[in-house]
Amino acid sequence: MVEAVQDAGVVVTGAGGGIGAALARRFAAEGARVVVNDLDAGKAKAVADEIGGIAVPGDASAIVSQARDALGGTIDVYCANAGLGSGGTEAADEEVWARAWDVNVMAHVRAARELLPAWLERDAGRFVSTVSAAGLLTMIGAAPYSVTKHGAYAFAEWLSLTYRHRGLKVHAICPQGVRTDMLTASGTAGELVLAPTAIEPDDVADALLKGIEEDRFLILPHPEAAAYYQARATDPDRWMTSMNHIQQKWEAGR
Repeated sequence: MVEAVQDAGVVVTGAGGGIGAALARRFAAEGARVVVNDLDAGKAKAVADEIGGIAVPGDASAIVSQARDALGGTIDVYCANAGLGSGGTEAADEEVWARAWDVNVMAHVRAARELLPAWLERDAGRFVSTVSAAGLLTMIGAAPYSVTKHGAYAFAEWLSLTYRHRGLKVHAICPQGVRTDMLTASGTAGELVLAPTAIEPDDVADALLKGIEEDRFLILPHPEAAAYYQARATDPDRWMTSMNHIQQKWEAGR
């Protein structure tokens, strides 16, 4: 059992399925009191009923106050997990870009605005951002997703370096492929880049709990992503050439 989350008040957004549901189940198994959020009220209730949690459906940007009340006044852990896997190039519609930015980045910002005053006052709080390895690297065929996931990572990083001396714990989870509906929806790009090494949502939850126990900011359910990230930083042209080869392979197979 991870002591840091026992009897903690935990909120997981986008928890009606996939990674979010796995996180909710794992936190509940660790003895936490869990609010399950999802836009789909039926899915939120199903997961909440399964784990003995509380369903708070709705837009992840606007449920902090309701979730806090459901937990008796205190949120200890907030998992900003809801996300959109928006594909497309620079030519994607403005609406696609705006929606990806709103869900993948601004929902995190809005949650932090509401959570931080109480957390900083009591010198304790934990913010978990489900980012994706696309936030460290990129994803072919998905400019809105890649760009906004970079934004999500940057915001989590900024929160950590700004407030860690005031008791805030921040964790950025950056998996590669995970066997969820989002991976299925990624089409041939996902099949080429992500599917060969895809893991289960439960593996992501295991990685997060281990990261919490070890007090690590960057959590890599696919450990090999660290080498890719290092290669990108040390020789960006070589890395982008390698990624462009994958891009060309994807284009040829479409």
